[in-house]
Amino acid sequence: MDISFNSTEQLNLPYSLEAEQAVLGALLKDPLCLPLVSDMLKTEHLYLPQHKAIYSIILNLDAMGSAIDPLVVLEELKKDGVYDDIGGKTYLMKIAESVPSTKNVESYIKIIVDKYYRRTLMLTAQSILDESGDSGENADTLLDMAEQKIYDIRRGKNTAGPAKISDVIMSDVIGRLNKLSSADPKEKEKYLGIPTGFSYLDKMLAGGMHRSDLILVGARPGMGKTSFALNVARNMAVKGRKVLFFSLEMSNEQLAQRVISTEARIVSSKLRTGEINDADWEKIGLALENLVNAELYFDDSANITVPEMKARVRRMKGVECVVIDYLQLMSGTKRTENRVQEISEITRSLKLMAKDLDIPVITCSQLSRNTAKTSDHRPQLTDLRESGSIEQDADIVLMLHREGYYNNEEQQENPSTVSEAEIIVAKNRHGETGKVNVAWNAEFTMFSTLERIQDDR
Repeated sequence: MDISFNSTEQLNLPYSLEAEQAVLGALLKDPLCLPLVSDMLKTEHLYLPQHKAIYSIILNLDAMGSAIDPLVVLEELKKDGVYDDIGGKTYLMKIAESVPSTKNVESYIKIIVDKYYRRTLMLTAQSILDESGDSGENADTLLDMAEQKIYDIRRGKNTAGPAKISDVIMSDVIGRLNKLSSADPKEKEKYLGIPTGFSYLDKMLAGGMHRSDLILVGARPGMGKTSFALNVARNMAVKGRKVLFFSLEMSNEQLAQRVISTEARIVSSKLRTGEINDADWEKIGLALENLVNAELYFDDSANITVPEMKARVRRMKGVECVVIDYLQLMSGTKRTENRVQEISEITRSLKLMAKDLDIPVITCSQLSRNTAKTSDHRPQLTDLRESGSIEQDADIVLMLHREGYYNNEEQQENPSTVSEAEIIVAKNRHGETGKVNVAWNAEFTMFSTLERIQDDR
């Protein structure tokens, strides 16, 4: 049985000429139905290039505040060379007059979108067959690629090729702005950044952690990377966000123990030794009440790769943020000449994961020992270990600094003292950089916001 395809034509791609004409005709006949149409129909959903051109012009006219008039649409089509005067006028009149009813426009759109997904599935199946037969990649890589393609279709992501800027603006940018300006707080919340729980940091990051961003949290060992990452994950989860925390260093039990210590304000060493009194048990009970509905999930799988992480996130459905502790313990999927190349491959894959899943990915990373050699010990971007493409791929780089960490005598004399720490925003692709002062409590492994911000810019 021959299941190969030699050309796109052999696929006999499905589309509905009548449905496409009916929707465009409805827009020309009754422009008031545009809000409904533009909310459901994207330019790429249409099959015929002429129909895509007509719809793009209608969207552009609306964006500029111009009336949707068939004559104006015709002039734009003539400018773009889509139709001549006679041909364009005849066709626009034809589709406007052939609309059965503008009231059924939603049904026509559903037909168009259904045909679009069928076409996309057929083209994707062809692509998978071609890559499986001719590619030199191993089976695991091919499976990951095939899963990604199908997942993209499920998400409604267009993978057909380049997109015109006006189409992107109308379909994505304007749509997102409309959602952000919505009167419905829940609708608006979906498109805002996810707050970290550190108010000044959120302000500097324009609302928190944003979709498709790769955020790197760098620090020396013992500086509090894991604690900070857990604090952020907990803060997001108790506010109703679904967070998945991958730990390559600590077990699920150890992570949960730290969260309880922070939430209940119980010295973490007590949870390790079991020296819990009645008051502590009461605190633990109250902490559990706060956490019982928090969708914070732990995964302590060892040697997990980025494709495996991505697959688990998809299966869970609805994950809004991924946290990874930490980068240097991860394994790549390809053979590389050295560790720097392997780390570069991992960070690139993490950035693609954030983009593909459309969620923020927070990754902890160790810094080199160079920070201990400088006079003020403050970390810099150049201190990222095995940097390679780490700095390049990350959208945001946060670095933790506690001067008290380097003062051994102070630590020995006052191990439980609440000290000051800094979150240094060393890189911010979307805005300003600077420094946020926070409090560090070693007893409860907890960072918390101070009522001021120090800015050395």
